[in-house]
Amino acid sequence: MIKARILVAEDDPNFGLVMKSYLSLQQYDVTLCEDGNKALSVLQHQDFDLCILDVMMPFCDGFTVAQRIQKSGRKMPVVFLTAKALKEDQIKGYRLGAIDYLIKPFDPDILLLKVQAILRLPGGEEDPTIQYRIGPFVFNPHLRQLRNDETQWKLSPKENSLLELLCQKKGTVLLREEALLKIWGEESFFTGQSMNVYITKLRNYFRTASEHPVSIENLHSKGFMLTPAAEAEEG
Repeated sequence: MIKARILVAEDDPNFGLVMKSYLSLQQYDVTLCEDGNKALSVLQHQDFDLCILDVMMPFCDGFTVAQRIQKSGRKMPVVFLTAKALKEDQIKGYRLGAIDYLIKPFDPDILLLKVQAILRLPGGEEDPTIQYRIGPFVFNPHLRQLRNDETQWKLSPKENSLLELLCQKKGTVLLREEALLKIWGEESFFTGQSMNVYITKLRNYFRTASEHPVSIENLHSKGFMLTPAAEAEEG
């Protein structure tokens, strides 16, 4: 079995070692760099399946590292780590090709679920074995299929992408800006209205199971949260 290769760039030595140890225990091949310059040096000679970059690092920050990756033309997904949940920083990160953001401190189980969701099989295909259990529903993003004991729905591409993002958040908030930038590629009034339509469609699917309610909560116009949290499992 070929191990997925992950680059972790984190200037806090204790936090970096914890992440490296945790991901290594999950059978990932992890390279740890303590600043952005060392990360760039490693990237000159190696490719990775995923780069996890702290935003604030000495000598060279995570945004600069991601920008160099983007300019090189290499397709390496990036997750940013940050202690600040500033909207401007998140928008900048997504424009630099970020797949996701993790706000410190975070649960290592959340990190693992995000890594599992981001990593792809050769050829860019989603892992067909990963599906999510949401209350009485099972969601398979590879098949774009949502089902319960009585009904099965084929989701549209945007419904599928939106529900997959909600599942990956696992009990945390999916920010509106994040969903719009990842799925629609821009944040505007019209794309926001379009997303609201797809959120309503997903809510209608979940309303078919009234005895075991699943909800998509709107949190003060900041974003959405799937309740109960989706549990990833192999199909």
